[in-house]
Amino acid sequence: MNQSHYKHLSDRWRARHQDLTRKLWSKHKESLDWLSHNYRQLVAGGLGGLMLLTGQAANPQPFLPLAGASEPAFKKVDKKVFLVSDLAKALPLDVKILNSDEEQKVSDILTRTFGFKVTPELQGKRLNRSYGLIGAEQHLALYPGDVLSTHFDPPAGGEDTKAYWQVGMAPGLGAWGYFARSSDSLTQLDKDREKYYIAVQTFLSKDFNSRFAEYRDFYKYRKMLVVNPNNGRVIVADIADAGPGEGTGKHLGGSPEVMHYLERVDGSLRGPVLYFFIDDPDDKIKLGPINP
Repeated sequence: MNQSHYKHLSDRWRARHQDLTRKLWSKHKESLDWLSHNYRQLVAGGLGGLMLLTGQAANPQPFLPLAGASEPAFKKVDKKVFLVSDLAKALPLDVKILNSDEEQKVSDILTRTFGFKVTPELQGKRLNRSYGLIGAEQHLALYPGDVLSTHFDPPAGGEDTKAYWQVGMAPGLGAWGYFARSSDSLTQLDKDREKYYIAVQTFLSKDFNSRFAEYRDFYKYRKMLVVNPNNGRVIVADIADAGPGEGTGKHLGGSPEVMHYLERVDGSLRGPVLYFFIDDPDDKIKLGPINP
């Protein structure tokens, strides 16, 4: 190849690099500004975690385009890194009730990241908090007669059975009873509502007792975005039970599947999550894990 051809390729790469850089800064300016001012702390304490999160720690590669590669290397960076960074700036150091400014910042971050409205208050109703410690819940009976051997899909012997059998079935039903009248009438939506359920302290909502029927109907299977701010894992869950009690030291509970995906555990090692309402009037957003 002659020199002019190399110059042409170089100019094209430089232009593409500048365009991608502009887009990156446009979308994540606040996060990158924060990172640029806090890189020493990250290097000292958190850079290893970020490298593990992006999957680059075990086999680090130089930030250079590979021969024949159609996309630049940094496109492979897990977007959860940016979500973790954005939320780190918005959240307090302690797990406490967020003030209105903090809630608005989190709401803006999540709405921008996922492309649908995420809010701490919906239809004039809100929970007692939107940031708290999550504990583990048990499986809920899907229909009359549902037991561990019939609960999983496929039944006993499948991967879900192996992973979640030991958690056991809750002794009582969810806040709204069975998810289906019988095994024959059970739908995939019923299964998902139990699989990805959370229990929240509905009873601590303002005016809950004086407007019980209204709040009961509002909370029934209401979708919420539950976020682990430490690893960027996010799941669309639904409210299917009430709890935990105020004296437990926990603020909400998650199904075994929710806890497993978020990488949260109960007991002394329990950690915080964000839980905000999803405004989904047309019921288009599916339950389950979701990526930024």
